[in-house]
Amino acid sequence: MAQAYMTETGGGTGQDREQTRLRRLFGRLFGGWRGDRRIWRRGIVLAVLATLTALAMVLHAQVPNAVGNLGSLTETFLPWLGAAVPPLFVLALIRRSATALIALLVPTIVWLNIFGGLLSNKTGTGGDFTVATHNVNADNADAAGTAREIATSGADVVALEELTETAVPVYEKALAATYKYHEVVGTVGMWSKYPMADTKAVDIKLGWERAMRSTVTTPDGPVAVYVAHLPSVRVKLEAGFTARQRDKSANALGEAIADEPIERVALLGDLNGTMNDRALHAVTAQMRSTQGAAGSGFGFSWPSSFPMARIDQIMVRGMEPTASWTLPQTGSDHLPVAARVTIATSGS
Repeated sequence: MAQAYMTETGGGTGQDREQTRLRRLFGRLFGGWRGDRRIWRRGIVLAVLATLTALAMVLHAQVPNAVGNLGSLTETFLPWLGAAVPPLFVLALIRRSATALIALLVPTIVWLNIFGGLLSNKTGTGGDFTVATHNVNADNADAAGTAREIATSGADVVALEELTETAVPVYEKALAATYKYHEVVGTVGMWSKYPMADTKAVDIKLGWERAMRSTVTTPDGPVAVYVAHLPSVRVKLEAGFTARQRDKSANALGEAIADEPIERVALLGDLNGTMNDRALHAVTAQMRSTQGAAGSGFGFSWPSSFPMARIDQIMVRGMEPTASWTLPQTGSDHLPVAARVTIATSGS
């Protein structure tokens, strides 16, 4: 009987102990707040940091590029400014600061206003044209494996960037069974299930070829497909975020797309910039991001080991995005991205 008594009454259940620990934790965090007038005087520094975070998000377009292209750097990683809120919230609780907690509502609301729409799943059904793009990485040690992954993507058109002379035959061989048509221009290439015509290099002011354009004749009509790999950006201690050549190339690409006579246009490639980056305005102002219009989440594509930014883009004009997503990791330092769109019929 004594053993039964100990079993029934000794220590309580695991759930009871967990609830007790939670009550103690809440007691430490919130106990003593009532009647403590200092809760409004503590945490002023935290409140200032919260306000500055909100201002950086609201006024990101006003951050100058004159010094180290700080504006573009801020815009490239703009969603990550929200990462400052959780630790500030914890510190505000530890400091028992009502002022800081209230101030933290401001960056939270601002972040949700800017990026909240990306948290929802806007993926739809339908669509009659699927495209994919992948920076395969010139140093990719498994080009054959990467090609096999791409071949299973289900895309009607695939764009590849950072192709090398030695890797091109590998991709050609692996993709030949799936894609009847293809063209390679410089370090970029396009593979298509549909006929391609009028393929040519696009001059993005680099001195060598890293962009191309082709007319893809789909069952629903022609689509002008552009593939581009804009110059890389660099973060240097002495120069900051250097992107002058990337910005010059982006302007040239924007001009080429603006002059495109075909109504339906798709841009696929590694643009080394996000949709928030002002330096890509010449392109982004005239096209829609498939991820923003029909994706789920942020769709970060780089670096593939821990994606922090979407610099690999699919944009369209004259077509309606229905879905956008990232594909599984390959041997590259970028993730492939794909999208499905509806090709608008004439007169629609």
